[in-house]
Amino acid sequence: MRISEDRGGQIGHYLQTFTLLRSSGERVVIDGNCLSACTLVLGVIPRSRICATSRARLGFHAAWMPDSEGRPITSPMGTQALWNLYPTSVRRWINRHGGLSRKMIYLQGRELASIVPSCEREARPIPVRSERRLVRKPLRYERASAASDRR
Repeated sequence: MRISEDRGGQIGHYLQTFTLLRSSGERVVIDGNCLSACTLVLGVIPRSRICATSRARLGFHAAWMPDSEGRPITSPMGTQALWNLYPTSVRRWINRHGGLSRKMIYLQGRELASIVPSCEREARPIPVRSERRLVRKPLRYERASAASDRR
C-alpha cells in the first residue's frame, strides 16, 4: 500500500484498517503526508514492512473529540491510546518536540529516516498493491497494480 496524502481521521478506523493490512503481509510505502491517526501505521505495521520516500511527512498531535457544541477538545484517553501504540523511537522524537498537543508536529527528512527505513535505500523494488489517497470517504482504497487495469 502506498500512503500519499492522508489527513487522518478516527483512531478506531485506522486501527482496524492497519490491523487488516498487517495480517495481509503487504508492504507500506509512505510517500507524502501521513497525518494524525494515519501515523498509527508506525505502531501497527512491523518496521520491516514500512519505508518512507523523500516526500514522506508524518504529522502528530493529541487526539481530540467534539464537545456538545461541536468544538474540538483534547481527549486524554485517545491521546494515551495513540501514545501506547507508538514505538519507543517515535515516543522519544515526540517528547523531544514538545509532546502530543493541539499543535501538529512534523517528522520528515533525516529525522524520519532515522526512525523509518528509506525506500530509496531498498535494494529491491517494493511491490505495492494498493494506494491510500485523501478522499471524502476516509477509508477508500484504490488498487495500484497493472492487474487491476485489466478488469
